[in-house]
Amino acid sequence: MNRRTRSFIAITVLSALILTVGCSVEKFALRKTADILAGSSAGSVFSGDDDPELVGEALPFAIKFYESLLASLPDHSGLRLQTGRLYIVYANGFVEAKADVMSRSELESREALLERSKKLYLRGRNILLPGLLKKNPALLEQLKARKYAEGLAVFGKKEIDFLYWAAAGWVAAYAIDPFDTELGLSLPEAAALMNRVLEIDPDYGHGAVHNFFILYYGSLPSSMGGDLLKARDHFRAARRLCAGSDTSYLISLAATVCVKEQNRAEFESLLGEVLAFEVDKSPENRLVNTLNKRKAAWLLVNIDDYFLPPGKSPKTGEEIKS
Repeated sequence: MNRRTRSFIAITVLSALILTVGCSVEKFALRKTADILAGSSAGSVFSGDDDPELVGEALPFAIKFYESLLASLPDHSGLRLQTGRLYIVYANGFVEAKADVMSRSELESREALLERSKKLYLRGRNILLPGLLKKNPALLEQLKARKYAEGLAVFGKKEIDFLYWAAAGWVAAYAIDPFDTELGLSLPEAAALMNRVLEIDPDYGHGAVHNFFILYYGSLPSSMGGDLLKARDHFRAARRLCAGSDTSYLISLAATVCVKEQNRAEFESLLGEVLAFEVDKSPENRLVNTLNKRKAAWLLVNIDDYFLPPGKSPKTGEEIKS
């Protein structure tokens, strides 16, 4: 081997080592960044803010940044969870919420926003599901086959956030478009995920799991599993767990059960509780409680759109004869 050949080999090996070290450093930096973004403190930057407009404008950039980082680190569980969760939070608090308070004259714009929020909910769910499939690759097939116990038995506290947020995005997407038959047929699968959350930790999220079931049982028709008594059971559980921190359960019962039962007095009472809540009482939930106050105020202003005039039957809408 002559000197030129040895030099060429040395340079090639050295270049390879530099590239390897460079890639390792870059990967290390990406992972450290992902670790920070996946931490609980990163989420509190949004959830503890009392300026929904600021958060709403910042979230799209943050979400795409998280998603681009996830593309480089697909096995980072915490980053996957935060990315999927933020899609669902954004869809709920800043897209669907905007559509909900639009007037009837803005029907076309409202429908476009609702369609967008449905897509965002499903995108969030689809980002989260691989986090569950990593532990049980057969999960989706088992859910479709209604083998819920078999498919979900392997999941515990480590996966509870994935179970909760995937189910939340799944059901929220259907609530946007109840005429989506394919999605509707899959609802029991989403409910199975949330029931597993309930089994693992009945107090999960300081009542968040119970708020989900208020909406689930309170909004669905009885033919699809709706049950107003079960919704009220979960309401009582939610009140026990989060009466001093999160007002979402009040909005949930008012907008579903109270409207179905045409209980106007309870509707007004629950929304009055939301408006009276002091957001600084729960700093970690300032954002959701601020948004809930806005929604409660809008619902009360538009209360006549949800309740029949006195003297009419809630079942038929016809005049009640004395």
